[in-house]
Amino acid sequence: MAKNKEEFVNQIASRTENFPQWYTDVILKTDMVDYSDVRGCMVIKPYGYGVWELIQKELDSRFKATGHKNAYFPLFIPESLLKKEAEHVEGFAPEVAWVTHGGNEELTERLCVRPTSETIICSMYSKWVHSYRDLPVLINQWANVVRWEKTTRPFLRTMEFLWQEGHTAHATAEEAQEETMKMLGVYKEFAENVLAIPVVTGRKSEKEKFAGAHATYTMEALMQDGKALQMGTSHNLGDHFAKAYDIKYLSKEGKLEYCYTTSWGTTTRMIGAVIMVHGDDRGLVLPPKVAPIQVRIIPVAMHKEGVLDKAYELKNQLEEAGLRVDIDASEQSAGWKFNECEMKGIPVRLEVGPKDIENNQVVLVRRDGHEKVFASMDGLADTIKNMLEEYHKHLLNKALEMREAHTTDALTMEELAEGVNHGFVRAMWCGERECEDAIKEETGGATTRCMPFEQKELSHVCVHCGKPAKQMMYFGKAY
Repeated sequence: MAKNKEEFVNQIASRTENFPQWYTDVILKTDMVDYSDVRGCMVIKPYGYGVWELIQKELDSRFKATGHKNAYFPLFIPESLLKKEAEHVEGFAPEVAWVTHGGNEELTERLCVRPTSETIICSMYSKWVHSYRDLPVLINQWANVVRWEKTTRPFLRTMEFLWQEGHTAHATAEEAQEETMKMLGVYKEFAENVLAIPVVTGRKSEKEKFAGAHATYTMEALMQDGKALQMGTSHNLGDHFAKAYDIKYLSKEGKLEYCYTTSWGTTTRMIGAVIMVHGDDRGLVLPPKVAPIQVRIIPVAMHKEGVLDKAYELKNQLEEAGLRVDIDASEQSAGWKFNECEMKGIPVRLEVGPKDIENNQVVLVRRDGHEKVFASMDGLADTIKNMLEEYHKHLLNKALEMREAHTTDALTMEELAEGVNHGFVRAMWCGERECEDAIKEETGGATTRCMPFEQKELSHVCVHCGKPAKQMMYFGKAY
């Protein structure tokens, strides 16, 4: 069996020796995705899409609990509509895909394949909003978008990807800011309580903010290879888009006022984050709340009378309690089944055989260890639910410990340049674009990740230019 385990693990590269290859091996070997015939586009297979469906379910319930409703808007955006907000179109120009022909006829106006939907949605809000009574408008869209990326990697950066994008309109700047921060908080709670990923939240620099936004707020996570990943953003668009697309309302005082808008979104990139934060040398490690299969039942000596019947009886019992369960009743060896269960990141393995049935017990094995726990069949669902809760806490704490171990403070450029090769670096910054660009060049690609809400004064001067510092910034090399 030891040889079987060794051969199974050899199917994926070592995380420490070749993290990018390990990532690719894991998503392919676990049947999450496949490459398509279109460059930079992925096929999300049922197991990978199952994770996305659970992410959707968890997020959607949170959006609706905060008063948002789902809608759908067109995939195509006329060029003239896109150009109404100059800064926005300039920011997305390098990534836009254009439709120039319909059938054999050349279009009189090019159509953009949406890279994001602010323009098309704002044009509709200008039709829908007339009075203060129409506000706020709180809409979310589950959709796909297209961005013409040069370098792609499944889940992390693809030319077409799935996401949700919230778009809201408000009467005042204060209400828009409150919405922006509220949704960032929703994302943070989701990342930690569903994905078991600790995140740093804060404001983006002017250079890194969303094109056309008044301010962009982000949640940043650290991957095991020391690189940062932007997992979700919330944008306060001010009244910029309202003025560009003429979104006005009649106030209680009878004055015609411009609205204030926001947008916020997360993508299938979060699946990549789950893989890179929690995965190990044996494959996927899925947090229980987004694992398509939470419990896999493996019948031991299933040729013996009553074993398969008991396995299916347990499956029905656990499913009735709300758990996601399957059975591996294949002809593969027990060792192969155990290894495959680990590779796919299934949180709990349940073994049941003739002796277990006699003793009214099962064997439970958690994905993060090899310890076998004997559990009574009585109250089994509650036992497993408690195990899954502890498992989630363990994953979150482990990820937090990893992040803290790879986060350093820098007072000099030498310390900053060294630190960003291994993780996050906190350093003081003057706030000037010139310094931001210089830091990126001198560190081989480190960017400002966010100005955290929890600030501390590491020194009085900028780490690069020595001028008075305005804030502490997280720096990192990112995907």
